Order: sequence, then C-alpha cells, then structure tokens
Amino acid sequence: MSLQDQLMKAGLVSKHDAKKANKDKHRARKAGKSVVNEAKAEAAQKRAEQAERDRQLNAERKAEAEKKALQAQIRQLITVNAQPRDKGDLAYNFSDQGSITKIYVTPALQQGLINGQLAIAKLGQEYFLIAAAVAEKVAQRDASAIVLLNDKASDQPDEDDPYADYQIPDDLMW
Repeated sequence: MSLQDQLMKAGLVSKHDAKKANKDKHRARKAGKSVVNEAKAEAAQKRAEQAERDRQLNAERKAEAEKKALQAQIRQLITVNAQPRDKGDLAYNFSDQGSITKIYVTPALQQGLINGQLAIAKLGQEYFLIAAAVAEKVAQRDASAIVLLNDKASDQPDEDDPYADYQIPDDLMW
C-alpha cells in the first residue's frame, strides 16, 4: 500500500488531490527527461562541432606538412644537382622577376645555358646552375624556383625565317 493510499484512507487527501499530485509528478518527470534530452543533444552537438574543428585543423596541418616536404624535395634536387661554376669570368645576364641579374660562368656553362642544356634555379637569394632535366622536375613541383630554362637550340633555322641568312655572332653579349 502506497503512501497516497494511506493518506486517502486517513481522510487527509481527497481523490481529486491525489490525481492532481500524480499528474504534477508525471509532468515534472517528463520535464526532467526533456531537460536531460536537451542536455544530451547539446553535448552531442558540441562534440560534433569539436570533431569538425579537429578535422579542419588536421587538414591544415597535413597541407602544411606536404608543402614543407615539397620545398625540401626542391631544395634537395637543386643542391644535389648543382653544377660548379668554377669561378667563371664570363658575365651571363638574365631576367629575374623583372630585374636584370648577372652571374659569372665559364664559356662551357654559358653555351649550356644558351643551348637549353642547363637552367638557372633560385633558392632564397642564391642562384644555381642545374641540368635541364632536373629543372623540369623542379618546375613540376614549383615553377617559381626556375628562373631561366631556354628551349633546346635547334641547329636548323625555320624555313620561313626572313633573317635566316643573317647569323648571330657567337661573341654577342647584352
């Protein structure tokens, strides 16, 4: 026998009051469940938002790591394959981002640059001479690292070139 039944027998509570108390108790329990459900939903939403932020942060970190790895590959390709300039005495002029720059090379290196067998790459503020094949690999990773890569020279002039009869002297420097 419940406390409510005992109070009704004793005449302290009417049947109407007992029903009202049961309804209030039921409403309070139901309201408590909705508060608990709202709290659960809010916690789940916060977890989802945190997971999304973590995913974005991980993606940014991964992209940064890939960028650093790519830069390391470029640096390694250039430094390992750099041709020694052997304190050349010929000035070779080229354009770097709109300004004319000069490096000193040997006659053999100058001919390699002119023929497109060698290229000029830039790391930081320093210029390196590298083979054309290596320059193409570097350009695939970052085209801005290659400052100069001439097309391979063809020995035969074009058929419809109006200046085919006028050869450029070998000692012409600008």
